[in-house]
Amino acid sequence: MPSGMERIPEQRLQKLANIRAMGIDPYPHRYKRTHTAQQAVELLAQAEQSGKTETEEVTVAGRMMANRTMGKISFLDIQDGSGKIQLFISKNELDEQSMALLKELDIGDIIGARGVVFRTRSKEPTIRAKTLTMLSKSLQPLPEKWHGLSDVELRYRQRYLDLISNENVRKTFRLRSQIVSAIRRYMDGHGFLEVETPILHQEGGGAAAKPFKTHHNTLDRDLFLRIETELHLKRLIIGGFDKVYEIGRIFRNEGISFKHNPEFTSMETYEAYADYNSVMEMVEQMVSSVAMEILGTTVVQHDDTTIDLKAPWQRLSFRDAITQYSGIDFVQYPNADMLRAKMREKGMNVDPKSNWARLVDDLLSTFVEPKLIQPTFLIDYPISLSPLAKKKPGQERVVERFEAFAGGIEIANAFTELNDPLDQRERFIQQAKDKMADGEEGTIDEDFLLAMEHGMPPTGGLGIGIDRLIMILTNNQSIREVILFPTLKNKE
Repeated sequence: MPSGMERIPEQRLQKLANIRAMGIDPYPHRYKRTHTAQQAVELLAQAEQSGKTETEEVTVAGRMMANRTMGKISFLDIQDGSGKIQLFISKNELDEQSMALLKELDIGDIIGARGVVFRTRSKEPTIRAKTLTMLSKSLQPLPEKWHGLSDVELRYRQRYLDLISNENVRKTFRLRSQIVSAIRRYMDGHGFLEVETPILHQEGGGAAAKPFKTHHNTLDRDLFLRIETELHLKRLIIGGFDKVYEIGRIFRNEGISFKHNPEFTSMETYEAYADYNSVMEMVEQMVSSVAMEILGTTVVQHDDTTIDLKAPWQRLSFRDAITQYSGIDFVQYPNADMLRAKMREKGMNVDPKSNWARLVDDLLSTFVEPKLIQPTFLIDYPISLSPLAKKKPGQERVVERFEAFAGGIEIANAFTELNDPLDQRERFIQQAKDKMADGEEGTIDEDFLLAMEHGMPPTGGLGIGIDRLIMILTNNQSIREVILFPTLKNKE
């Protein structure tokens, strides 16, 4: 693969030299534009309402996406962050320097233009350019037939080209930003305080996930990138903040799939004196109201299915759902060997090293999750799957936990939080043993236990996958379509 100067087309380098020879800086420090492309179009509409056929002069800037020359007339399309607008260029009206510059332009160049906005015979809003300004000479051509590229890895690896060439991709990430802002408005409007907690943790625990490890040179100690924000947010509940939330990156050293990326965005919320029922109501109300605010509807298309996010959402017992969809009542098989044998009877390829909790989770992901297309809460999980959740009154092996699903994927996870420090210690010990049995590092966060020993009020906690929620709201079937720079394999 060519590198450095070798990969730059000779023709573009020559045009760059020609521009410099004219005394033009091809990479100027600044350019003052008066309007975006969209604002220029709106300005013309306002002028037409007043009976005018053109506007006062405007100055716009953007990337040249097309150049159609017919004799002494050229039509250029330029694109900025708001959209595209056409430039009309008559060689009789353009100044001498701009005329010379026009000959050196390539698709992909970023240029500025000044002129009035009018409407062509084909009714297209167009700027009659009097001057052209070079703002950045593109030394690489844009890919041809970009929409037909079959190498999706290239789209993600060169996301800037994907954004330049694909309006739907730009729309997705504009919507992503708007959705996250709307979530913040909802949380702030309901009395929650947004906080920030450390990304580097002293312990690698807090959730059933493998962490990334790094080393701090000054302290000469290993640290872990966080796999959750839970334990620090709970410290804040203990400290007297009754409602807190954090939106931020989480890092898990695990697999990649259409719904998994090693770094992803999560929102965790904790509310004192609440339980998982309160959190369920908050989730369905928040998601439906965000959809209505940003999309104007709670009904969204996801692949070939219509999903209605309007509250209330369906609620199903975890045990009943697995029994219904898999034909296996896991309670009847209380150890890993018994459950593994039953799963093999059903034709499942079962990992012989998986513990009982992981086998139950396999039943969920294989048989149940793909069927939960409409928004659904699965409630009341086995205690072995939920080391931080409070037991359901009267049931020793069941905790007050739910997971929310839509479009066949999990989008949220929540508990009535465990606040008994002695019970929490025992569960941390068991979790550490399970991790070590799986070849992972098992640690116990003693500092968190010390905090709990000072008393934590009854609390409802939530973790919601922002990327997965955005997949649902923007009709994308892969998490890599909603993360600007997803984790990719090495270049060959």
